[in-house]
Amino acid sequence: MEKIREIVTDYHAGKFWEETVYEAKDVQDCMHVVNVYPDVTHQTIRGFGGAFTESAAHNYAGMSKEKRQELIKAYFGQEGLRYNLGRIHMNSCDFALGNYAYVEEGDEELKTFSIAHDEEQIIPMLRDAQKEYDGDMEFLVSPWSPPAFMKTNGEMNHGEKLKKEYYALWAEYFVKFIKVYREAGIPIRYLTVQNEPMAVQTWDSCIYTSEEEALFVREYLGPALEKAGLSDIGIFVWDHNKEEAYKRFKETVADEKTRKYVKGAAVHWYTGDHFDAIELIRNKYPDKEVFFTEGCVEYSRFADSGEVEKAEMYAHDILGNLNAGISASFDWNLLLDSEGGPNHVGNFCAAPIMCNTAQDAYEKRLSYYYIGHFSRCIEPGAVRIGTTRYCDAVEVTAFLNPNGERVLVLLNKTDRKVPVTVREDGHGAEMLLEPHSIRTICYKAFTP
Repeated sequence: MEKIREIVTDYHAGKFWEETVYEAKDVQDCMHVVNVYPDVTHQTIRGFGGAFTESAAHNYAGMSKEKRQELIKAYFGQEGLRYNLGRIHMNSCDFALGNYAYVEEGDEELKTFSIAHDEEQIIPMLRDAQKEYDGDMEFLVSPWSPPAFMKTNGEMNHGEKLKKEYYALWAEYFVKFIKVYREAGIPIRYLTVQNEPMAVQTWDSCIYTSEEEALFVREYLGPALEKAGLSDIGIFVWDHNKEEAYKRFKETVADEKTRKYVKGAAVHWYTGDHFDAIELIRNKYPDKEVFFTEGCVEYSRFADSGEVEKAEMYAHDILGNLNAGISASFDWNLLLDSEGGPNHVGNFCAAPIMCNTAQDAYEKRLSYYYIGHFSRCIEPGAVRIGTTRYCDAVEVTAFLNPNGERVLVLLNKTDRKVPVTVREDGHGAEMLLEPHSIRTICYKAFTP
């Protein structure tokens, strides 16, 4: 029989990625079964990652060389989360030290365009990640706001819109950013048109209707990328909460010309599960992808939540997103300080790793280990496969890695022990999922 590798995280038992190996066996149980069907295939996974915000990079730069090495290994190393994706903000976002753009105010020819600001802290962190990861990383770029002079309110914060007369210039701004970053050895592969285009925020923000986003992509951004030889860049629209994702995507890609340029939809989690919205997009537009581009535990809503609850928020959402059809998953900030920042408008949040630069110390939160059950075991190029489960107390997703290995992630959010028999073609393993625990099962095809 084949060997089964089992990884368990159980906070109350003090287990964090505790790994055991044992032999598969013939299983007869028909009452507590999770069936695995590798012949039923769904989307291919591009990978997992997080956001290289200025806040994360600032915290990282404030640590000692030794601690920086440990942090990079924790996220991108083989013994860490094995992240292969990264999100980068173009111009400032709320998790920056303040508002900034890459051109001087009023520069309508982009003559002053420079990423010198990013070269101070963000790019060094990006390069350290690239050096550590065993393979080629890919990056997604998202803007929170155009420069102030391009907007109807004359500032980067508080929403409002991109002036129509600057649509072409803003498209060229994307082109310049992608080219300069690629020249710096950082392969931007995807972009989103606008982070949260329906949210008027006290921080960097800009509003687009679906018609405006479609117009910008169809008449300006798509053609500008083509002209610059950047047709390989995948354009994602929406980049906002899942609850309106299907409606918004349908409206944005209503005409064929826009749809030609759009690779898919990007979604966030801040308004609830709405996994069905992802599934609707994937079913209606099977040639398009859905990326999960941002989610975090906001202190404004969940400051009093325990570590288990916060970790389960991550696992539940990743599971639901994967089963609905996402092909890439990006967490938000890679590294925040003990307050959940810095953040130039006080919008503090949690991160999988929190640090104290004054003490040169950091802490891996429980969410870090829960995320690892997906990112460490589900490899880029893995294909989601079919499963059935006997009860909803077991949340499960399953993948087939490129090397033929099956990977099952099983989550128990309940207060009781849940028996499970993992079964493929009459072989498998019996186990007991402890309350509020997560478990990953890895094995090759069973042979008698």
